[in-house]
Amino acid sequence: VQLQASGGGWVQAGGSLRLSCSVSGGTFSSYGLGWFRQAPGKDREFVAAMRPGDRNTFYGDSVKGRFSISRDNAKNGVYLQMNILKPEDTAVYYCAATDARNYISSAYRRSSTYSSWGQGTQVTVSS
Repeated sequence: VQLQASGGGWVQAGGSLRLSCSVSGGTFSSYGLGWFRQAPGKDREFVAAMRPGDRNTFYGDSVKGRFSISRDNAKNGVYLQMNILKPEDTAVYYCAATDARNYISSAYRRSSTYSSWGQGTQVTVSS
């Protein structure tokens, strides 16, 4: 499975960006999909995840109400709409995929749950 993230860039605080991640290989519709981010000197942080089937979504506390994850099974794509961006959202953002059977309890929040990762895309929010 290969993932490629895109859509990062520079934006002023209060602005919006939409990240995209294309997924190739395997059965896309069966994957649990997540977004994580990592700022310099910090641990990788859970941002959002979506389960296949019922498409339940989950969000990190710092982005709830501002970010939205979606997927398009026809295009093998997963997206992260980011609104009301803040300087503290500045980070490299990564998309990730795993077999949905690994989504046990709150496992979707852990980076170790995911077996495949994209290369990351930089998001910079200026104040």
